[in-house]
Formats: sequence, C-alpha cells, structure tokens
Amino acid sequence: MSTNPATEAPPPGTRLPSVPGRSPGQSASLTLVAALLGFALITLDASVVNVALPSIRADLGGGMSGLQWVVDAYTLAFAALMLSTGAFSDRVGASRAYGIGIAVFTLASVACGLAPNLPVLVGARVAQGVAASVVLPASLALVRQAYPDAARRARAVSLWAAGGSVAVALGPVAGGALTTLWDWRGIFFINVPLGALASALLVRAPRSRPRPAPLDLPGQLTAVVALAALTFAVIEGGGTGLVALAVAVVAGVLFVRVEARQPHPVVPPGLFRSRQVTVAVAAGAACSVAFYGVVFVFSLFFQQVQGRSPLYAGLMFLPMTGLIAVTNVVAGKLAGRFGPRLPMLLGQSLAAAGLLLLLVVGPATRPWAVALLLVPMALGCALTVPPLTAAMMDAVPSARAGLAAGVLNSARQVSGGLAVAAFGSLVAGDFESGMRVSLALSAGLLALTAAATVGLRTPR
Repeated sequence: MSTNPATEAPPPGTRLPSVPGRSPGQSASLTLVAALLGFALITLDASVVNVALPSIRADLGGGMSGLQWVVDAYTLAFAALMLSTGAFSDRVGASRAYGIGIAVFTLASVACGLAPNLPVLVGARVAQGVAASVVLPASLALVRQAYPDAARRARAVSLWAAGGSVAVALGPVAGGALTTLWDWRGIFFINVPLGALASALLVRAPRSRPRPAPLDLPGQLTAVVALAALTFAVIEGGGTGLVALAVAVVAGVLFVRVEARQPHPVVPPGLFRSRQVTVAVAAGAACSVAFYGVVFVFSLFFQQVQGRSPLYAGLMFLPMTGLIAVTNVVAGKLAGRFGPRLPMLLGQSLAAAGLLLLLVVGPATRPWAVALLLVPMALGCALTVPPLTAAMMDAVPSARAGLAAGVLNSARQVSGGLAVAAFGSLVAGDFESGMRVSLALSAGLLALTAAATVGLRTPR
C-alpha cells in the first residue's frame, strides 16, 4: 500500500544531514518556516479565489459554470492526486518533492495571472492543484524529519497546522483586498514572491533521503477520471452531463475492481469496514460541503445580490474564519478529555443549526448581520474536524496512518469541490431560492452524519 510521509517519522536515531555552518536547531527552524509557508500558500489558494470570481467573469467572460471550474479545477486536482503524492514524496525524498511542488505551483500561478481567457485560467488552476497535492504531504514530512524528538515535533506540527488555519482566515480578505486595490490577477501574482521565499528557505534546509514506496497508478488514474467526470456532470448538466455521469459510473466501478486486486491500493476496500472510519470520513465530507459551499455562495451573494465590493465581501468572512484556529485548539482539548464523539456531535449540531439560521438571509439583510450568522456554521465545522481526524487515526493501525490521512483529506477536498459544483448550479437560476436549497441540503447532510456519530464508540 502507498504510504504518506506526512504521517511517518524517520526511524529512531535518524538524523538528516545539516546545512554546513548551521546548528541542527537552526536547520530545523528553517525547515519549519519553509514547510509552514508552503502549506499556507496552497491553503490560501483554495479560498482566496472565491471573492474574486465576479471580477474574473467581468474580465474573461463565461457563465456560472466557468466560475465553478475556476474553483474546482484546483480543488479536484489537489484532492484526487493527494492519494498518491505521499508515496511520490517518499520515492524522491520529501525535500526534493517539496522543491518541485513549490516551483510548479509558482509557475502555474504566473500562468493564472497572465491567463488571456477562461480555459487557460482553468488549465493553470489544474496545474496549481497538481503541485499543491505534492506540497502538502512533503511539507509535513519535512517537519517530522526535522524534529526527531516527539515533544518538539508535536509543537512544530501544531505551528505548521496553525499556518493553514491563518491562511484560511486570510484567504477571503486577501482576495478581496488584492482584487479591489489591484486586480484579480494579483491574487495569483502574490504567490510568486512567496513561492520564491519558500524555495530560498528550502535551499538552507537539510536534504531528505528517498525511500522505496509503491505507487498504484491504475487506481489513481481511475479515481481521477471518476471524480473529474462526476464534477463535469454536476456543473454542465444536460446531455453532455449525462454522458459524463455514465463515464463517472464506469470509472468508479473500475476503480473498485482495481483496488480489490492491487497489492498496494491507494484506497484499500477493507478500510471502510470500520464504522469509525466510515463515520469520520462522512462527517469530514459533510463539513467540507457546508464550509466550502457556503463561502462560494456568499462570496457571490455579497457582490451580485447586495452590490458590495470584493474587499467588503472578503471582510464579511473575517468573523467566521478568524475563530477557526482557536476553535480547533478547543476541539482538540475536548476530544482529549471526553473522546471524539462528544465534540463531533456538538460541532455538527452547531453547524447544522447555523445553516438553518442562514435561511432567513435575503437581499435586504444587513451585511454585518450576515457576517455574524455565518459564524455558528464555521465554529461547528472547526469543532468537528480535529476530533473526527483523531477518531480516524485511532481506528487504523499505525502502519496505515498515512494512507488513512490521505483518504480523509482527499474525501474532504472532493466534497468541497462537489459542493461548489452543485451549489453553483442551484444558484445559477434564481439565486435566492438556490441559496436556500443549498443551505438546507448542507444542514440535512450534517444532521445525518450527526445521527451516525451518536452510535460511534471510540476510546477516550
């Protein structure tokens, strides 16, 4: 089976070569900063684009489906390939994989910023997603390798994760500010100096040693085809959508058959025999549907329905995103004290209630009131994700921890991408009714996963 270097430390006593002239502590700190910057960069690009979508459409044309592809081209490439990029990072070495990923991501960002039309922009976003799928596992692997001591490594991983949370919070605001004060292309050009800085820091960090790791290319290929076809069917609809749906079904069946026969499958079928794994993945998917779908819809709502600027729209997301990091910490402490089931139940219930509260929002609702009404949903999801991740890790042997982490994160990213596809199609007609249907569907999905969580039995 493929392994993910993001969840495996080097053997006890292993120390990577330090950079000449630098102490091991300095090298470890440089590695942490480089890894944190890269992780924050790819996380930022998952959310920074939403607020810029109306400006992109005004400049490049295209309807709602074009805007959906601008978001989903990145998300789906990121999610689908993350099943195998952990093994790729093992095979070439985490530092080399990270360097390749950052370089490709930076070049793809330039292509996005220079895109003369929507197809070129979507293609460049795919390239960004491919690079991001390499950067994420490699960045965390670098952190784990740089800190052999478990206690110091735990603190370093916490800082790495906090970088992603800060990027999520800053994404809509940064997107709105760059689009309003500069141009929508600025949200991509800003990646160039940040990517260059991450590469420069990596040069000063220790090198990683490659390790043998099997790759499941047939499984990865059928997964990509199935997910891409399914997304196309949801976004495009009509006759071509039906053809795409048929392709998705055939590719999905082939994926299941391939995985059942592969000696090292990217998604072992036996993984989902555990109820704990199934509930954790379902709850994570439901949270991603709610969070990413709501950010997408309300980015359009603030600008298209209420006529606000991109910067104003971005600032309206700050209350909900700014509390995510703190809530993640609280969720981790609750899970450590009471086990994952209680905070998962509280989080999913709060998120579902928050989505139902948003049903009262209309064109005349004051923006500050909408901003406050968005907070319960975000807090609920932030309260749910750390405990469900812990539940997932508790349910699998340590040898499968990397694979389980890859499956969980891929499922969450795919669900977020499909939410953008589905909700975008719903609001393409009557925006208000489509928005309410989207909110109700998200609330219903969270209610179902909360009900499944009630029967969850996990050790404290």
